[in-house]
Amino acid sequence: MEPAKFNELNALTEKIIGAAIDVHKELGPGLLESIYEVCLIEELERKGLCVQHQVDFPVYYKGQLTDKHLRMDIVVEDKIVIELKAVEKILPVHEVQLVTYLKLTNKNIGLLINFNVAHLKDGIKRKIYERL
Repeated sequence: MEPAKFNELNALTEKIIGAAIDVHKELGPGLLESIYEVCLIEELERKGLCVQHQVDFPVYYKGQLTDKHLRMDIVVEDKIVIELKAVEKILPVHEVQLVTYLKLTNKNIGLLINFNVAHLKDGIKRKIYERL
């Protein structure tokens, strides 16, 4: 990834994490994922970011459309995928889910954010995907 693009994505990631921290400070842990999603979308839009949520995307195999569609929680500025959780612990399957989204959508950066933690910094995982 070119340095300029990497710097741009880093700055965008910082804004997203700041918005998530604001939501977590306001609501704390223990709510449903859907509540955090609505509030995070609101916070991101307040920061002037373009946000899509519950984004469906089709899955192709060898150029053929399959009957499978995947759904991403949030996509910011058509560049960063956010997968939200409100679970006791992030599992490897959650990370695989995010990497799958990145791979199939050809996006480079994703954030896995688990709001069900005492300190949000402990609930954030960043994934970088670069097609070889």
